Amino acid sequence: MAFWRADGGELPDCGVEPEELTVVRPHGKGVRRRSVTAVLLPVARAVPVLSRARAMGRSGDATGSAAFWGAGALVALQLTARGRLLPGLSPSGFDAWRLGPLDGDDVRRIRELAAAMPPEARAVPLPDSSPVTLPAAEPLLRSFLDAVADGLPRSPTARQPAGGPAFAAPTPVRVPEQREWAAEVAAGMDAGVRVSLRLEHDSDIWDGDWDGEDLDDSAEAGPRFRAVVQIHSLADPALMVDAAELWAAEVAAPAQFGTRARSDALLALRRGAKAWPPLSRLLSAPVPDVLRLADDELLGLLGQATERLAAVGIEAHLPKGLVKELTASGLLVPPRREKTPSDLETFLSSGQLIAFRWQLALGGEPLTEEETDRLIEAHRPVVRLRDQWVVVDQALIRKVRERRGRELTAIDALGAALTGEVAIDGESVPVTAGGVLERLRARIAEPEPDADATSATPGQPAMLAATLRDYQLRGLAWLDRMTSLGLGCCLADDMGLGKTITVIALHLRRHQRSAHGPTLVVCPTSLLGNWEREVRRFAPGTAVRRFHGPGRNLDDLAPDAFVLTTYGTLRRDAQRLAEPGVPWDLLVADEAQHVKNPYSDTARALRSVPAAGRVALTGTPVENNLSELWALLDWTTPGLLGTLTAFWDRYARAVEADGDQATAHRLTRLIRPFLLRRRKSDPGIAPELPPKTETDQPVALTREQASLYEALVRESLAAIGEADGMARRGLVMKLLTGLKQVCNHPAQYLKEKNAKLAGRSGKLELLDELLDTIVAEDGSALVFTQYVEMGRLLEQHLAARGTAAQFLHGGTPVKQREEMVDRFQRGERPVFLLSLKAAGTGLNLTRAGHVIHFDRWWNPAVEDQATDRAYRIGQTQPVQVHRLIAEGTVEDRIAEMLQRKKDLADAVLSHGEAALTELSDAELADLVTMRQDIGSGRTPRRSTGRRT
Repeated sequence: MAFWRADGGELPDCGVEPEELTVVRPHGKGVRRRSVTAVLLPVARAVPVLSRARAMGRSGDATGSAAFWGAGALVALQLTARGRLLPGLSPSGFDAWRLGPLDGDDVRRIRELAAAMPPEARAVPLPDSSPVTLPAAEPLLRSFLDAVADGLPRSPTARQPAGGPAFAAPTPVRVPEQREWAAEVAAGMDAGVRVSLRLEHDSDIWDGDWDGEDLDDSAEAGPRFRAVVQIHSLADPALMVDAAELWAAEVAAPAQFGTRARSDALLALRRGAKAWPPLSRLLSAPVPDVLRLADDELLGLLGQATERLAAVGIEAHLPKGLVKELTASGLLVPPRREKTPSDLETFLSSGQLIAFRWQLALGGEPLTEEETDRLIEAHRPVVRLRDQWVVVDQALIRKVRERRGRELTAIDALGAALTGEVAIDGESVPVTAGGVLERLRARIAEPEPDADATSATPGQPAMLAATLRDYQLRGLAWLDRMTSLGLGCCLADDMGLGKTITVIALHLRRHQRSAHGPTLVVCPTSLLGNWEREVRRFAPGTAVRRFHGPGRNLDDLAPDAFVLTTYGTLRRDAQRLAEPGVPWDLLVADEAQHVKNPYSDTARALRSVPAAGRVALTGTPVENNLSELWALLDWTTPGLLGTLTAFWDRYARAVEADGDQATAHRLTRLIRPFLLRRRKSDPGIAPELPPKTETDQPVALTREQASLYEALVRESLAAIGEADGMARRGLVMKLLTGLKQVCNHPAQYLKEKNAKLAGRSGKLELLDELLDTIVAEDGSALVFTQYVEMGRLLEQHLAARGTAAQFLHGGTPVKQREEMVDRFQRGERPVFLLSLKAAGTGLNLTRAGHVIHFDRWWNPAVEDQATDRAYRIGQTQPVQVHRLIAEGTVEDRIAEMLQRKKDLADAVLSHGEAALTELSDAELADLVTMRQDIGSGRTPRRSTGRRT
């Protein structure tokens, strides 16, 4: 391909030396030869250039000739992509690929393109022609198409020491001994006819005239279907005859199709026989007109054989009346029983097994049981059904035949009805439900009803001494509906939205309706006082007792009492709480993330206590991975998610590791009825809450901190590089912990006692500034740290500065905790230091207008829970959240990761800090190495904030 500029301008550098080329150019009213400077590129190198020229031609930025040859390159690429390639030999005996076989549409497209070739696209005149003669358009285009086709299969990867085999080596190979074979192929490639197959039934009853008596004809002798050979003219695509007519005609057919029509048709059939062997029987027949098909041959022609034949230019025409839309889905059929109101309540507890039955459908219309049985028993690839021929997928029929009579438990069937599919022998099968199962699915599928249904929702219990908000009423209706059906559930509202009062209302409603047993609440020790105060406040007259501490007992319990215990007491006294003498009506697990490990003693103890209804309360149903969600729901509704191994194989692996959105949506459909998740930011949930502003506060390390940080990184990375397995993971975790302590304060990392604290930590300097401003404005602040030793250092430092503060941690006694909360809420202590793990949940600290995270937990959900101690129902002032981040350190790098994790927390969750132990040495070094511009000792005053 020659590239040159009509304006005589400079050509781009293509790595090829330009040459002089004679072209034909317009001159006055005629033309004349003209010498130009051109770059000559091999076709293989020219194709990418021409492809770009075609795109530019649409916007008018390329010449007509460049755009034309770009269109030709596209045609060549498309035909090659369809496999339209045939091998042959050049006149000098070298291997050469050519495009073919071409069908009528291909030939027409090439001819139309050739007719549109502009004169400048073939401007090199034929040598020694007088007058000046240009090459014919169609042969020139054909040569170009073949040249493109010849270059594409010759991949450089095919190069071998000896140059490579014919038709694969990058350079042509001379094989003159293949001349005869190549001539045969070439004749077929440029044939004037093409062949197709028309599928027919022996008795010609495609018109639907059938009485239905021969559905099962497996006993009939001989095949019933045949493929009729048809001959098409490439010159006139509308011209077509059966092969029998071509062979029988004396004059007419040869005149219309050409003298080579029969031999061309045989060559086409020979190529087809290599793609589909049954055609070889026609090659030995006197007249290759009809191929009678056995069942397996018919099945092949209806399947992949059609594609293989199309690749060699033979199209298979299937009858219009042929239907391939035979599908199978599952149908869950509960035992037939009366449709009474109690059906739904007793369905899950009845222990009945639900029958799984296959439902075959034709074109989306279900078949009757009789039609299904007849279809299964036919044992034929094509059968007559409902006045049409139906292609029967034998693998599908075999599956239906082998998997009849399956049964599912009620909870498994309910899960299948919710997701719309069921796992049968490890295969996912679409399924629909019927009867009481469908009514149950419809009743629970939507946790919160729409606006019309909400107006009919029963109001709050008469004994409740409070007015529930609309979303709390909806939550109460959902809890009541689920527990009444014998289904456990998880109320996963944001902290501060009133989960406690909603459960108290549930207790009152159940006892208002009929007599039940007492309610057992299991919660962290720090929440015992809160639960007792809330019950006495909102359910006056209801007995409430703590089962905690010395002398605890369950004697003389009122049937409508609240019993409050802790997870620690539950572990020690699970046997007493599980005794049959106390028929618990409700078992409530508050801050249920405490039992996210299903194999822990706490989780086992909780599972051992029987109750009519189980309710989990948590603001973070998933903190780190989906196994925590499994642990929660397997306690509230055992069996819903299957075993932990099955849950991991079916859902968690695809969602967590692969980010599979389809699997995530399927899991959502399954758990949605059992987990009600509302956030403060949801429309209409808590419009009265004031704004919340979240701000990242970067601080620079002091020189002491920077020196410690760099030394720790250097020494630790050297040790980590020499370790592996569990030892390496342990060293990585030790490094991360040490770096966070250095970022907090050198005294924490060095474990100094009574050390000088001021002037050694950028975070501490900024904290002092923040607290000075807050206290001066008569405000209050919560300061969270994940380290008890850091909390003690802060308490010591603030006392030395005269700032009234108090510190709550895991070792603080229950009574003292309650006193500290009351002091803070009264405004007696404006600064409340809190251990994140001990005080990050359950407490109501709405006195605070500021929340300061001194260090990061590296889990957004946990930090949000801590923030919600202040940002909750009852808060009347704007809340400012400050996150202190050591600039240029691992904390800075993790901040971005935290935001990404927060954005994806509803679908895909990582494994927190543990995931960082799996980083490579290079990735770990990049994460922890301090940037060189840090460590100046200056505390920056910039920040980034987000307001909600």
